[in-house]
Amino acid sequence: MPLTKQKIGELKKRIEGDLSVDEEILALHSHDASIFEVKPELVIFPKNSKDVSEVVKFVNENKASSENISVTGRSAGTDMSGGPLTQSISISFTKYMNRLFSIKNKTARFQPGMYYRDFEDETLARGLIFPSYPASKEICAMGGIVNNNSGGEKSLEYGKTENFITSYKIVLSDGKEHIIKPLSETELDTKMKKRDFEGEIYRKMFNLISKNYDLIKAAKPKVSKNSAGYYLWNVYDKENKIFDLTRLIVGAQGTLGIVTEATLKLVETKRFSEMMIIFLNNLDHLGDVINDVLPLEPESFETYDDHTLKLAVKFFPEFAKKLGTKNAIETGWHFLPEFFMVASGGVPKLILQVEFTGDSRHELGEKIEKLRAKLTPYKLKMRVAPNKNSEKKYWSIRRESFNLLRQKIRDKHTAPFIDDFAVKPEYLKEFLPKLNKIFEKYPELIYTIAGHLGDGNFHIIPLMNLQDPKQRAIIPKLADEVFNLVLKYHGTTSGEHNDGIIRTPYLRKMYGSRICRLFEKTKEIFDPDNIFNPGKKVRGNINFAMDHIRSSW
Repeated sequence: MPLTKQKIGELKKRIEGDLSVDEEILALHSHDASIFEVKPELVIFPKNSKDVSEVVKFVNENKASSENISVTGRSAGTDMSGGPLTQSISISFTKYMNRLFSIKNKTARFQPGMYYRDFEDETLARGLIFPSYPASKEICAMGGIVNNNSGGEKSLEYGKTENFITSYKIVLSDGKEHIIKPLSETELDTKMKKRDFEGEIYRKMFNLISKNYDLIKAAKPKVSKNSAGYYLWNVYDKENKIFDLTRLIVGAQGTLGIVTEATLKLVETKRFSEMMIIFLNNLDHLGDVINDVLPLEPESFETYDDHTLKLAVKFFPEFAKKLGTKNAIETGWHFLPEFFMVASGGVPKLILQVEFTGDSRHELGEKIEKLRAKLTPYKLKMRVAPNKNSEKKYWSIRRESFNLLRQKIRDKHTAPFIDDFAVKPEYLKEFLPKLNKIFEKYPELIYTIAGHLGDGNFHIIPLMNLQDPKQRAIIPKLADEVFNLVLKYHGTTSGEHNDGIIRTPYLRKMYGSRICRLFEKTKEIFDPDNIFNPGKKVRGNINFAMDHIRSSW
């Protein structure tokens, strides 16, 4: 039963921020960067954490009369899984709750609505950086980063967001704001003795993890990056006697509570970088190249395919703007090798970017020469980026291809649904040809491949006409085939982009019934009335997903 005007009016009086049922606002919040359209009933723009608490209390009070009422947090809306989409109340943070409170002692404290680009300006001014930023760094916000457990091009060296969170402020289902941080055994014991909702969470979560400890540890995906499911295996560090629920909240997509503030660690920027570009005409030496690159410990090891490179050349003016060069002629000079490749038909199948960073230019030069010597027997075309502008060009191609696909291809649309799987890099030489065989069954699909080769994490974005029922019908079939292959190689359905609407239905296939039941119990412990972002992480429904694919763009 939808909320009445009277109820909406009551809620409006309880908050300092804005409440909107305007059709344009609802339409804007019906989409993210995924293939889905889910229209909220109303949108709240909170001014502070008290507003968030009031909304949660309101939802609790009205759950009995409005069974489907719920609340879902949203920041910049760049999620590719449908994570922030809801049919009920959307809480949108970028309008007001977008402050950076402090940067000190290499830590930053901020609100979820702060855009990453503004955050990075502040950290770089202090010689610091948050290294697990995603490729969408120009348009995403910090709330999405900490709720999706984001990773990106530097995750090979630094890991994902889960490694940097030190504490959260979060409104739980009791309607109160709580602080979540790592606890010693003594601190945990104190928490568990509390006779309130917070104490109950700690007691129940400790018992759940302790009783199923070996099962949970065995379920951890055998990859370096994972955003699928709840990370139960990361919470209890028996060796160091630390119980850390921040490691569960990160990547939970707002299904356990609404994050109102976060604190995370930063690292110092490095003075120098050197990038080698490697061109592969086929996959014959891919495994050898991976084995030669990784021991040299690059900070980043990225890849993209021939379709992505052609896209960069086709939409050259847009890349010129991203590069920030003074004029198109100057930028065109940097793109001459790529123009020639496309014109001559000599575009390689995969382009690999290997970036080394450090504070000694001599040391980086030695690594480049070692890599060149290792790769020479394979007779591959290689190029060392001669300057920062050249490096920036390659990073722009890698980062911006998805946005250009979304904006420029008019007759088809980006369809990210198998866009984020990961397998161990050593399997890729065998895995990728089998993946290509799957795609050969769907010759009507055009797609681009980009990814984090050092982590075996790939982003495959098909271009589809989603108004065509035949093309829509491909989605569950292709997802099944791709995920079956991924799981055969002990991988994960999501390395970075999380589960959301599209991948939650596949978690049982990945983890099995016993672990998924522990996920459900976790959700029940934190959110007994299912008021936070329902349908994500647990109880996903592929029919709901298929029924809510966008029909217009």
